[in-house]
Amino acid sequence: MQYPPDYLDLPAAWTGAEMATQEHKWIRTLSDAEVTELETAAGNFFNRSSDLAALDKERFKLPTLAQPLALMRNELTTGIGFSLWRGLPVDRYSMEMCAAIFCGIGAHLGVARSQNARGHLLGHVKDVGGDLSNPNVRIYQTTERQSFHTDSTDVVGLLCLKEAMKGGDSLLASTVTLYNEMNRRDPELTRLMFEPLATDRRGEVPQGQLPWFEVPVLNWHEGFLSGLYQRTYIRSASRLEGAPRLSTRHEQALDLFDDIANDPDIHLSMRLQPGDMQFVYNHHMLHDRTAFTDWPNDKKRRHLLRLWLAIPGDRPLPPVYSQRYGPIEPGNRGGIITSGTRLNVPLAP
Repeated sequence: MQYPPDYLDLPAAWTGAEMATQEHKWIRTLSDAEVTELETAAGNFFNRSSDLAALDKERFKLPTLAQPLALMRNELTTGIGFSLWRGLPVDRYSMEMCAAIFCGIGAHLGVARSQNARGHLLGHVKDVGGDLSNPNVRIYQTTERQSFHTDSTDVVGLLCLKEAMKGGDSLLASTVTLYNEMNRRDPELTRLMFEPLATDRRGEVPQGQLPWFEVPVLNWHEGFLSGLYQRTYIRSASRLEGAPRLSTRHEQALDLFDDIANDPDIHLSMRLQPGDMQFVYNHHMLHDRTAFTDWPNDKKRRHLLRLWLAIPGDRPLPPVYSQRYGPIEPGNRGGIITSGTRLNVPLAP
């Protein structure tokens, strides 16, 4: 098994304490002209089609924003790994308009992937009263703390429509920084992070696959460190007959990894406001969401739209990722596809 150098000096090796003082590196505010360009592109699309699942960048022309989006894509994959675009006036749009603009921006970054067995190319992050004791419920359907994790795609995007009454903050942490710090503290435990661990699929099982997959949390492949992690689902894999169990030493390694990620100096905390669009590169970033208390009025309740995007020309991924991603060629990988999956863009949770 190959391991990275003891220390990786990369743009993605930042700390939250650093990024909190350098907002100019990751926040971009849309101008009035750029908002108009997005609205015009959405209007032109609806003049020809109502099928948001067919939306691509050729059907969503952005004469001036295409270049800034290309620069942002490069910053995601080879730079600090995240970006926040602010200022979309979502309060004056219908859900169809919000979905079209967000999907259109996503189409200039990559290819939308299915986020669940139902084939949702657009996800709705909202509390629907899910109970995590149900093995098929996913954490984003509840008000509970998510814990640091990755999604099964190259880039995850969120568009905030409404924020919670209290809590629900977004947390980001660099996987590269976590590796560097963990390796400094305990190299032996760090090596265990490169060994395969079972992760629960939560009932969304692709045809011919087991109810779990076995991919290391950290992977070193062709000069790239990539992470794939969801501690909650690693833990729940123990419910599955035949799934490998964690050793005590693996538990200790995961505990140290989590402890470092939860250090307020290591991670970056932000509160997404209505109209904020956050994009995060999963392969060298972890994201999290704090628990929240929602508004009693359903019309005000916390609601975000989500995209999973495959990025053409992106880094190579190790073959073991095929257990989770299916095909692993750039631009055509990631997402969740089962035998009954049909791609669609839902406008409600």
